[in-house]
Amino acid sequence: MTFNKGRALVIGISNYDEAALLPEAVLNDARDIVSVLNSTDYCGFLPGNVKVLLDEKATLDAIRAELAELASSGSPDDTVIIFFSGHGAQIGSGAARTSALIPVDFQTDNVRGTVLEEAEFSAALAAMKASKLLVFIDSCYSGGAGVLKVDEDNGVRLGFDEKSLHRLAQGAGRVIIASSRASETSLVMAGARNSIFTEHLLEALKGKARTTGDGLIRVFDVFNYVSEQVRGAVPGRQHPIFKASDLEDNFPVALDRGGTKAPSAVQPSAPAPWREVEGIIADLYPAGPIDQEIWARAGGDVSRLKLSGTGRANWFAALRTLRLGGGGQNISYRTLLSAAIEDFPHHPELAALMASAQ
Repeated sequence: MTFNKGRALVIGISNYDEAALLPEAVLNDARDIVSVLNSTDYCGFLPGNVKVLLDEKATLDAIRAELAELASSGSPDDTVIIFFSGHGAQIGSGAARTSALIPVDFQTDNVRGTVLEEAEFSAALAAMKASKLLVFIDSCYSGGAGVLKVDEDNGVRLGFDEKSLHRLAQGAGRVIIASSRASETSLVMAGARNSIFTEHLLEALKGKARTTGDGLIRVFDVFNYVSEQVRGAVPGRQHPIFKASDLEDNFPVALDRGGTKAPSAVQPSAPAPWREVEGIIADLYPAGPIDQEIWARAGGDVSRLKLSGTGRANWFAALRTLRLGGGGQNISYRTLLSAAIEDFPHHPELAALMASAQ
């Protein structure tokens, strides 16, 4: 299974020459995002559709070139994800103040000429044909937590301004998610592999976000999970930001496989007799998937199901979700049958179905 319309640009910069060094977690963030997006066990992006720029590769020219490539070779059906982990900067003062992403070859004596300013970044996003665009900015010292090594008259401070985030989000189908408010720091805990924001973003993409169970992770699923988890991990210290101006659809951003191994091409299994299972399971558990906690005992997550109406209707919806790979990280056709057999060990039809699933 692949999310073949997904494309991504992942940027991670830790080792700046003329800006404060950032922890190794910044590079881990980028590497791990690439790994999860590319994995057929998780997001299902095609490897050739995920580009990565780390440290010395993440020059201003290289970032511009990759953004231009996304614009020139894309289509309206694409879903584009851009992930940046590194320094952001606020430049200028008063009404002219703006924000920028800082590439690895940033120069303190040529600030304006060596950063990707908000206006240029916004124009690059607008040039993309993709109707679904999601940008993550994990700026590790947001909100002016430090000052760049430049003359104070330049008015350059680390961080990404929320007004700039709002302007970047202008346009249909465009969403910007930042790691923290402008008044906060995007945190990396001592000894942690990832920043707190990206740690939970990775969890969301690996299947922990609450989804509709249709096999897809959507943009609100990601933000709701990440926002809740970050705020809970460091209460009062970091609040992820969501910006969108013209969003009509909770669009898919990746497959929701939750670590499920891709089926082997050399060992195909017979299709499960879902209609027969539905009839049996609905008779045995007439109240639906919550009856005797059967769904949870089979490894499922009831919160990922849409439960309304009769028990039989709920079973129809739940089994359809399961066929699509949803319903919880650990539930499967076989685990559901196994849990039912624990309750009804002498049921001949269940036994026959389980035997055919071996």
